Amino acid sequence: MGPHPAVAAIRLAVRRTLHDVLGALSAQPAAAPVSSGAPAPPPPTAPHPAEEGPLVLVACSGGADSMALASALAFEAPRLGLRAGGVTIDHGLQPGSAERAQDVADRLTALGLAPVESVAVHVGRTHTGPEAAAREARYAALDEVAERHRAAAVLLGHTRDDQAETVLLGLARGSGTRSLSGMAAVSGPGGRYRRPFLAVDRQTTRKACMVQSLPVWDDPHNTDPAFTRSRVRHEALPALEKALGKGVIEALARTAQLSRDDADALDAWTDEAQRTVVHGPGDSAAGRPGEQATGMDIRIELDVARLYALPPAVRRRVLRRAAVDAGSPAGSLFARHIEEMDRLLTAWRGQRALNLPGRVEVARQGGRLVVRHGSPS
Repeated sequence: MGPHPAVAAIRLAVRRTLHDVLGALSAQPAAAPVSSGAPAPPPPTAPHPAEEGPLVLVACSGGADSMALASALAFEAPRLGLRAGGVTIDHGLQPGSAERAQDVADRLTALGLAPVESVAVHVGRTHTGPEAAAREARYAALDEVAERHRAAAVLLGHTRDDQAETVLLGLARGSGTRSLSGMAAVSGPGGRYRRPFLAVDRQTTRKACMVQSLPVWDDPHNTDPAFTRSRVRHEALPALEKALGKGVIEALARTAQLSRDDADALDAWTDEAQRTVVHGPGDSAAGRPGEQATGMDIRIELDVARLYALPPAVRRRVLRRAAVDAGSPAGSLFARHIEEMDRLLTAWRGQRALNLPGRVEVARQGGRLVVRHGSPS
């Protein structure tokens, strides 16, 4: 008799992801051979069995999603010649968080994961809010642990429900296709972060924990109405399902994938367009044609006529890239900023220069749109 269907589902999802990780590793170029004039390195010592194979880490909060993910990784990794380790992050936002993080680390060790680390982070104040600040601190810590252990991948427990919430938040903000595409199955530097459960619902992960007798911790922040995502999860989505019927979560997650396909195509088009509309001094081989940098000053020039001829979706992407390349923080650059830049092309009436976040100025000068960071020369 096989495992419970919920356990089988999470294991299959993780197995597929681990196969992808192995495929990515095999595609990496082999190390350069030692030159004939250099002394040969000493032969490696025989590794301990637990140290064989690439390491895959799981980021675990102790909740049902990440505990289910940890259990599936512990089961599948050895069967594919991989090592399985775990990381839990203590954000320090609640009393007793250090003890709770250590308890999660102990659970991961009990599953057979090694190495296992509990990492405390400081969550600062940012203009983007506490949720974003905690996320930034968490990913910085995960990056550090992954690099220190040379991990091949870090698995994250985001589910189909999380994806639906992300899409709904993007819709509420009036975001474009890239934001509506939600979370990518593979992201981060070198494809470090993997999300095996984007096609698995939260009910399945919770059931998998229950039938395996895995203790889980429900973060009170997940039910705190002070947090936007909590309100979406416990108020907005249930209201939509009550009004529209079951299937809203699945439909929103499907929208994410369709939007991602569209966004990828538009980004590829933008790559080509950028090569034709950005011009002036600069090293195009460096990937930033039309850019001049002197000290802290950056100047990017765009051809107005060619920009105007582009489809609006592509044109706005070129404008956004130029602003970010000039130094405007991506997280502070909103649709209204890009619309104001676009009006310098489509509704030119001799407007004055625009000021964007990050001390970036945008001005129309003759037949060029100049995006500049720093003091004018």
